[in-house]
Amino acid sequence: MLPTGIIPLARSVESDSLAALKNEITIAGGGLAGLSLGIALQSHGVAVTLHEASAYPRHRVCGEFISGVSDETLETLGIEDCLADATQLQNASWNDHVGRLTEMQAPGRGISRWKLDERLQRRFVSLGGTLVTNSRIAPASGVIWAAGRPRQPSPWLGLKCHASNLELTHDLEMFTSSGGYIGLAKIEDDMVNICGLFKTRPARGAKGSALLLTMLRESSLHALADRLEKADMDESSFCGVAGFQLGKQEGSAFCIGDAASMIPPFTGNGMSMAFESAECALQPALDYASGRKSWLEASTTSTASQASRFKRRLLSAMILHRLLMNPAALRITSVLARRRCLPFQTLFHLVR
Repeated sequence: MLPTGIIPLARSVESDSLAALKNEITIAGGGLAGLSLGIALQSHGVAVTLHEASAYPRHRVCGEFISGVSDETLETLGIEDCLADATQLQNASWNDHVGRLTEMQAPGRGISRWKLDERLQRRFVSLGGTLVTNSRIAPASGVIWAAGRPRQPSPWLGLKCHASNLELTHDLEMFTSSGGYIGLAKIEDDMVNICGLFKTRPARGAKGSALLLTMLRESSLHALADRLEKADMDESSFCGVAGFQLGKQEGSAFCIGDAASMIPPFTGNGMSMAFESAECALQPALDYASGRKSWLEASTTSTASQASRFKRRLLSAMILHRLLMNPAALRITSVLARRRCLPFQTLFHLVR
């Protein structure tokens, strides 16, 4: 089912009342949310200019695990074929520093941001969109803000790196400790994406995969660090990010993607939410472009749609995140998990 009011891309542009467009649209940020919304708008005949602060292709701190987004959402955005050859993932395991806590079904897709972002930007340009790379703009009326999470004081550090020659026990392996958590997911070309969130300060002088291994050991995940030391780490894929808060973000009036809300990474739902937020913004943006709604009305409608769609999963994820980061709660959780007293499969669906 499509959200109320969304116009499927299968309908001709002539059948929509966009023949006499009154407003062009600018998007700040060329990540998953910005590019997919730009593609959908261009497919509906709306002229879009997209400004991206960096260039393509590029690596991003991201779990590179897409789980929960529907085929209907991808079709509405016109990007389903960009994910057609993504690695199909089926199962997952949860682990702590001692060993495995549980395993579950976790259907999803694995694909690197290097490949996916490159495909999306090519699709956007092929549809006539104007892409301006290495460009930053300020929030303004007519600018949909998809420029990522706003910078703010934070104890969190996100790290990501690709590796080869790394055997996984499951398609997705999650490891948690009171110092942070990390996920290993299969992506293309027999590569594994390693992405973690840590709350301890990084060791001085450590860089690249050495920093990642140091953070794992400081989080008591020694066995995992030993495994990764034996793998072939792609240093060119290493990247990090700091200075962000989780949950709802405060920023421009018309925000999508991480600029609007950031779900805790352990859920594996962030990439899906980027696509879904673009879908929530599509009809309001079309209404603004055609003159049916003012900028304020369009932004308010998009914000309300995202709030309704994401409220439960954001609340559930933030509660679980706090439990995972609390040493006492984590010890209790580990005991209950080993006694098979925790409904992990239910929790997995709760954050989707």
